[in-house]
Amino acid sequence: MTYANAKLEEEKVFKDPVHRYVHVRDQVIWDLVGTREFQRLRRIRQLGTTFLVFHGAEHSRFSHSLGVYEIVRRIVDDIFVGRPDWDESERLLVLCAALLHDLGHGPFSHAFENVFELDHEDYTRQILLGDTEVNAILKKVADDFPEKVSQVIEKTYPNKQVISLISSQIDADRMDYLQRDAYFTGVSYGHFDMERILRVMRPRKNQVVIKATGMHAVEDYIMSRYQMYLQIYFHPVSRSAEVILNNILKRVKQLSLEGYTFKHEPTHFLAFFRNTITLEDYLALDESILFTYFQLWMQEEDAILSDLSRRFVNRKLFQYIDLDPGVELNKYQKLQELFKKAGLNPDYYLVHDTTADLPYDFYRPGEEEVRVPIFLEMKNGELRELSRESIIVDAISGRMKRDHKIYFPLDFLEDDSSHPTIKQQILTLLRRDGK
Repeated sequence: MTYANAKLEEEKVFKDPVHRYVHVRDQVIWDLVGTREFQRLRRIRQLGTTFLVFHGAEHSRFSHSLGVYEIVRRIVDDIFVGRPDWDESERLLVLCAALLHDLGHGPFSHAFENVFELDHEDYTRQILLGDTEVNAILKKVADDFPEKVSQVIEKTYPNKQVISLISSQIDADRMDYLQRDAYFTGVSYGHFDMERILRVMRPRKNQVVIKATGMHAVEDYIMSRYQMYLQIYFHPVSRSAEVILNNILKRVKQLSLEGYTFKHEPTHFLAFFRNTITLEDYLALDESILFTYFQLWMQEEDAILSDLSRRFVNRKLFQYIDLDPGVELNKYQKLQELFKKAGLNPDYYLVHDTTADLPYDFYRPGEEEVRVPIFLEMKNGELRELSRESIIVDAISGRMKRDHKIYFPLDFLEDDSSHPTIKQQILTLLRRDGK
């Protein structure tokens, strides 16, 4: 028996709060789970700073990755098996891609990537193709297998049906994180009838479609996603924490470039400051390392770095108001001037943040970055785009939800021990919204 087909003597299971059990029979999958690169995902939170708002949101990208794998395993082993438009030879490939799709995420990935101009997808590829334990296992399947797995995750693999199981508008990635994030945040928005959706999924050439009888379950899924983004992923307090985190990293980078002497040399960041990052440097960082530095930076002489670090560690977050500088530019510029006069650097203490999401989109000629739509398979075999059949989905299709806020340290502004007149002017401007 080849390594690709090797099975464990006894099935292994992971107890999971969302899927009850994650089942592993393939030797390749079991070996991949045990690699240092995959185990590192235990030390990367799935929801970044959201734990500072929803205290249960401590779950990791490790558990999410197992969940995505389990959903795909159920699809290919239970739903698609034996169907004419499903190629059984793609089974191990899609299972590995599902398991490893988030492998390159860094600590607090979005803030970290933003400051150091990194791309987690690029690091996923480097881990899959570089000198790693993951690569060694994938190569035992076939010399070109690591490249194939990478292509599926990058959405360049020739078989679009395989890609769509992991990356589409109704994929295993979204189905897991919506339910998992809802479970750990304690909200009800992310729950939908996944069992029903899986039962009505059908493989078609280069795509996966949904039987028309399952339309209402898909509607529920799309509304769940819509509500989760508004209530959880774009929560303004979580965004406040991310603003502070982003500014901590930005300040550290700036101080390093200016030749500042740290009390505790940020050894793990030096390669990132100098833009000489190796894969080993990247893999050495996780959220426990960052938290150690945040604790140390609270003692730094630089007032901005020590204050921002204290705020993040002790959850002393910024307050916020709705304000779009594109609409109220004069007000925003006036606030920037007043912040400077009050001794507050607006680059770190007056931050504009915006969020935007499309809950569902469909192809419209001439538009860029369109998403592959969800198709319903009608009784006669005809495929119909979802929003053409669903009144609910049609109502939100293509509607971009965009939100603008500015974040600021209300406690500093309310402390009238310095610059009281200027601070009062700032507060008057900020409170015009009735807050």
